[in-house]
Amino acid sequence: MTEKKIAASVAMLKVLEAWGVKDVYGYPGGSFNSTMKALDIEKENINYVQVRHEQVGALAAAAHAKLTGQIGVTFGSAGPGAVNLLNGLYDAKEDHAPVLALVGQVPHTNMNYDYFQEFPEVPMFQDVAVYDRIVMTPESLPYVVDKAIREAYKNKGVAVVVIPNDFGYVEIPDVDYASTTILDKAEPKPAPTDEEVDKFLELVKNAKRPIFHVGSGIKENADKLIELSRKLQIPVTITGLAKGSVPDDYEGNLGTLNRAASKAADEAFATADLVIALGADFPFANLVYRTHDFKFVQIDNDRSHFGRHHFLDLGIWSDSGEFLAKALERSETAPESAFFKASVAAMKDWKEYLNKLMHKEEGPLSFEQVYREINRIAEENAVFGIDTGDNIINSFRFLDFKGDKKWTISALFATMGYGVPAAIAGQLAYPDRQVFNISGDGAFSMVMQDLLTEVKYNLPVINIVTSNQTLNFIKSEQDDIFEMNHSGIDLVDA
Repeated sequence: MTEKKIAASVAMLKVLEAWGVKDVYGYPGGSFNSTMKALDIEKENINYVQVRHEQVGALAAAAHAKLTGQIGVTFGSAGPGAVNLLNGLYDAKEDHAPVLALVGQVPHTNMNYDYFQEFPEVPMFQDVAVYDRIVMTPESLPYVVDKAIREAYKNKGVAVVVIPNDFGYVEIPDVDYASTTILDKAEPKPAPTDEEVDKFLELVKNAKRPIFHVGSGIKENADKLIELSRKLQIPVTITGLAKGSVPDDYEGNLGTLNRAASKAADEAFATADLVIALGADFPFANLVYRTHDFKFVQIDNDRSHFGRHHFLDLGIWSDSGEFLAKALERSETAPESAFFKASVAAMKDWKEYLNKLMHKEEGPLSFEQVYREINRIAEENAVFGIDTGDNIINSFRFLDFKGDKKWTISALFATMGYGVPAAIAGQLAYPDRQVFNISGDGAFSMVMQDLLTEVKYNLPVINIVTSNQTLNFIKSEQDDIFEMNHSGIDLVDA
């Protein structure tokens, strides 16, 4: 009996399909044509999304992973296409998003001859990737891609597979190469001991002004956090990525810290004598955590994070949900706290102040009124792609997060040009939801060509561009520098 054969590139796409991949973002090139042929063959099973720049494809893949928790997939051709992927891949790396990058290479018979667009791609991706391989035989192509997906999920990062173009055309046995049939069990969640929780509760009892600082991992356990916050009378501050994880309408949620802070959060943190960092991987911690002396408790499920931003008085290796459950179980209700009461009152005042700004009627249109209208029309399950710049600060402060809303930002890498690709990914991942892109004129101009992608695929994204003809985030930083004139920040609208 003749063994059934299949093109190696088609076998590779079937691996992606087995892992649940629906969309692949990229821009074609000659060195990627074997995969482009396969995408056409498999077009009923996997959706190729043609972006207008590889950076946009990589950022869309990163945004998909951040919004859904499922791997995002992007590609670029040899040489310039591969280089253009890097910006989006670094965003995925910094925000711990699982992304697979498929990278074209010249045919293997032309490698090492300084062939057209030949490029040493594997070394280029070594820093950004948790898994970085070049395919050595056609038969290994689907296996390597399957392994890459496993590594991206396991390490919450970028996996890169470089594919010599001719390998994709070669016929290989048509068998099931995907390992998704293996039963994947979730790793056991680390949990605190009774003694560790009791030490934590003792520190809280002895503190006069304790405060939580929580990260995005709290989302599934926000109810427990709110219950413990009320029970122990501890106000909550959040990292930027945690926006929406703790409901904005919880009275003890003071919002974000640092430059994007609410006045209530900054004032409370400035006087805190105990800071409880709960899964808070915070890029400005070296500044914010060193403003004054306080005792520091860190609860994290990643042991490598302990103590890297502040000396520990107590470190607890634990999943946030496991910690909160045990703390609720072992704690007693604290008496009413003047600090908690004052923090809640300050946040109420802050929200009233923001509300007045949003409902100001006289004078020219300002961004506050724009956010008022966004909040008015946004549906309960709307998805937001927020670009880098002042729009992030304004969204932290003015965007109302209740219901089942989602948002995504370029948090640690903070690349400009994130909003459009994030909205494209959001609309494709959630076709029945309302999707917004909120960008400034500087960031939008970097990727505005991909409005054509929205048009091509009939994506009903609501694109909001706030234009002040200035890189205002940089202007504010330059304002902080003594005796510096504004330099390089003026923009011109088309």
